[in-house]
Amino acid sequence: MKLDFAKNTKRNMVANAVNSGMRLLFPFLNRTLFLWLLGPEYLGLNGLFGSVLGVLMLAELGFGVAVVCSMYKPVADDDRELLCAYLGFYRTVYRCVGAAIFAVGLALMPFIRNLVHGDVPPDVDLHILYFIHLVNTAASYFLFAYRGSVLGAHHRNDVVTNIRTGVSMAQYVAVFLILLVTRNYYHYVVATVVFTVAQNLLLVKASRRLFPDIEPRGRLPDALRRKVLSDVKSIFMHKVGGVVVYSMDNIVISAFLGLVAVAAYGNYYYVVTAVAGLAAVVSTSTVGGFGNRIYTETKEANFALFMRMLKLTLLIAVFCAAVMMAAYQPFIEIWTKGDAQLVRHVLTAVLMVLFFYVNQARQMLMSFKTAAGLWRQDRWKPIVSGVFNLTLNVALVTTLPDAFKLDGVILSTILAFLVIEIPWETRVVFDGYFGAERAPAYWRTQAAFALAAAAAAALAWLAARAVPLGGVAGLAAKGAAASAAAGLATLPVAIATGGLKKPVRQPGAGVSAAYRPAGSIGG
Repeated sequence: MKLDFAKNTKRNMVANAVNSGMRLLFPFLNRTLFLWLLGPEYLGLNGLFGSVLGVLMLAELGFGVAVVCSMYKPVADDDRELLCAYLGFYRTVYRCVGAAIFAVGLALMPFIRNLVHGDVPPDVDLHILYFIHLVNTAASYFLFAYRGSVLGAHHRNDVVTNIRTGVSMAQYVAVFLILLVTRNYYHYVVATVVFTVAQNLLLVKASRRLFPDIEPRGRLPDALRRKVLSDVKSIFMHKVGGVVVYSMDNIVISAFLGLVAVAAYGNYYYVVTAVAGLAAVVSTSTVGGFGNRIYTETKEANFALFMRMLKLTLLIAVFCAAVMMAAYQPFIEIWTKGDAQLVRHVLTAVLMVLFFYVNQARQMLMSFKTAAGLWRQDRWKPIVSGVFNLTLNVALVTTLPDAFKLDGVILSTILAFLVIEIPWETRVVFDGYFGAERAPAYWRTQAAFALAAAAAAALAWLAARAVPLGGVAGLAAKGAAASAAAGLATLPVAIATGGLKKPVRQPGAGVSAAYRPAGSIGG
């Protein structure tokens, strides 16, 4: 069964755009209420618990990604019985994962206090709060999170995204009321558990409505079980590296610099993640469609589509990075009311913008790599990158002057991307699927857009500097001036690289499994 790539991608993009807008506004209001009503220490607790539980979620090992990608071929073949067997296997695995996360989480509870440098808020019990966060993390695995794999395999992530958007909006409204009325952090944390359960119940209802004939039943053949387990081993190594790169940053900051530093980093990082949600709308909407096309289209057709989608994501990333360069620091100063503990120097904002662009520039490649199931070929990459990042983190935090220690954490992640991850994963995708002869075209496009990003950022910064106003009105005016400048700088490279043109359809569409990438699912 050949899925409608354009239609499903558009649905996913709309859903992702709405979700990104929600995640841009509501978490901002949530963090603002935390800062104003409870204080930065509570934000630090949120960041710390999220990072610790992110490490625990390694117990999932990557089964979710492996199973979804294993389903692409049965979907293309319209093999319902095999899809049911995959779903049953996935359900069993997730129940075991939930139990493992809960058990290991309980074992770690006595050591939570050791991860906090300095004092904690006097009215909270770290162990009780950690336990509630742990229950919230394990709940999805015991409930129906596995049902989302059916939707993902059919390129219908928009359904999952819409459910998450609706539940998250309701959750944020409830949290606002809780914080305003009670100012009680315990009530806030308990509410997250309630909404996690609600989200899972809605997910299973939607999955059964759209695909009533796909239920967890039957036994997955031993050969396919071994294939999934083999893929899981490689994906697990990617997850370990990802946790080290992302989650360990907060843990290092907490252990060496304290909860207030975690809150300051969290504020700067929040801006990156919020804007990244908007910038990544295209790349996150294509994975399931690419997974289906690998079994139904030629390499030539897929490369043409990949490059078109890449240029679109880079155009968005260039524009967003330029506006961020101009408005980042003024926004932080207004948001935190100029709190000296939370406002870092301009270099922090510049490094965050660089982190944003470097990470966004690789997202379309990562989406295709996931769809193609190319994990084994670079399974050591995240481990090498993670060790590099963690070692550099600790080295810079312990040697740099106090004012620049936080910048050292950001810089180490950027260097891990540039030196290790991006070159490695690019070679894997082109050697493993597209062909090495097409790599120069990819690198030329990346170089052109990187130069455009630098020019756009400089012009946007100069345009914002020319605005004499301050406060919220000044921020709005700076944002408008920066947006105009960024647009003017981005347009020429879009035209020069053909980023606004539709690719010519290649002959031979509809070619079968002979065009599967090496090491792909079902090969």
